[in-house]
Amino acid sequence: MVFSSSIFVFLFLPLVLLFYFLVPKKFKNYVLLIFSIIFYIFGGPKYLVLLLCVVLIDYIGAILIEKTNKRKLFLFITIFLNIGILVYFKYTGFFLNNINSLFNLDINVPKIVLPIGISFYTFQAMSYVIDVYRKKVSLQKNFFTLLLYVSLFPQLVAGPIVRYETIEKELKSRSTSFDDVCYGIERFVLGLAKKIIIANQMGRLADTIFASNNLTSPIAFLGGLAYMFQIYFDFSAYSDMAIGMGRIFGFRFLENFNFPYVSKSITEFWRRWHISLSTWFRDYVYIPLGGNRKGVKRQIINMFIVWTLTGFWHGAEWNFILWGVYYFLFLVLEKYVLKKYLDKMPNVASHIYTLIIVYIGWIIFRCDNLNDLILYLKSLFSFNITSISLNELSVYIESYWLYFILAFLFQTPLYYKIIDKIDKMKNSKLKSCLNVIHYLGLIFIFIVTIMYLAYSSYNPFIYFRF
Repeated sequence: MVFSSSIFVFLFLPLVLLFYFLVPKKFKNYVLLIFSIIFYIFGGPKYLVLLLCVVLIDYIGAILIEKTNKRKLFLFITIFLNIGILVYFKYTGFFLNNINSLFNLDINVPKIVLPIGISFYTFQAMSYVIDVYRKKVSLQKNFFTLLLYVSLFPQLVAGPIVRYETIEKELKSRSTSFDDVCYGIERFVLGLAKKIIIANQMGRLADTIFASNNLTSPIAFLGGLAYMFQIYFDFSAYSDMAIGMGRIFGFRFLENFNFPYVSKSITEFWRRWHISLSTWFRDYVYIPLGGNRKGVKRQIINMFIVWTLTGFWHGAEWNFILWGVYYFLFLVLEKYVLKKYLDKMPNVASHIYTLIIVYIGWIIFRCDNLNDLILYLKSLFSFNITSISLNELSVYIESYWLYFILAFLFQTPLYYKIIDKIDKMKNSKLKSCLNVIHYLGLIFIFIVTIMYLAYSSYNPFIYFRF
């Protein structure tokens, strides 16, 4: 079940809200837990056992870390089991296929279905255990509360990766105000619209172009741009909906995206893109490895490890590893060579530089194998422009121009700046009038989104793969 499906919007979510706000406060966690389990069952009932096993491992592991004097041993065992489960389900095929190719062997490669959300919930569960070890959070003695933390349906299958410390107090006691509900509904509606109206249309165009065997430069460029918008609006939309629903239930999840395409360096881009993942690797891998505390060479090695793992986290394919190393190279270059030049460059120039690097990075990310990547980059940089390709380009633009305009507008903080200015207005009558227009606009956006949802069967979520 995805957030952008009719069954979720019109059946599952209303039922959750109905039961959640009807039951007494002491039962609210159990309502969320039951519906979270039901939500996960829709994605694959047999993998519910795996989710329960992961939570049980971390529940017992945290108790042993807290109650015994062999803290490091039990921390190691718990992390080893978590990573072992993730590696088995996500990377077994990758490793065996590469061993077969490298040594000319014929080892049988089992067909293992990737459980939905495993990359997210294993990282989330591990962060709890590590923070118990570090004494940053208290031991959770109630198994069902810990299970709720890991399985909470708004962020279960595609993040953000919520730290236990972020919602530790809210798991025990929380409240929801009218303003929280209004904010949560707005975030959910905007996220749903970004997904259905922008991401899906960009995805349809990107899939068409990337599947073509005979690309010219203009069409290849358009395909890369469409995918660049698709992946941002697809993933940030999911985070918007998760944050919105979390707020309605009284949880304050941290932001996962902060308009990354306005960045003026790759370093800034990664402070704004998938924030929960980059900070997870920073706090649980980079800093424990020594961070920048052990000299330049060691720091570069640590960065290489983190960015290789970041790429590999996204998928069991070489293109993801290449994508991680690609960003490692530019981050190192910026840190030790380019920073002084970027600081002196006009904002427009540094912004263009960043977008070019990110744009090529998404092509690496999108192409499944090295041959496809080379062919696509050759098409992109061949500067092969024909009258036929220009005609094809005009057809695509005629069909998708509105979605590109919406994408350009909503990848900036313009909308939120306007809303913020309205909130700070001193003229109460004008403010009230504009607020009415704002909420009528949200209703209109929701209606248009539902119309798109009703008439389109194309509705993938990219990050469900990871």
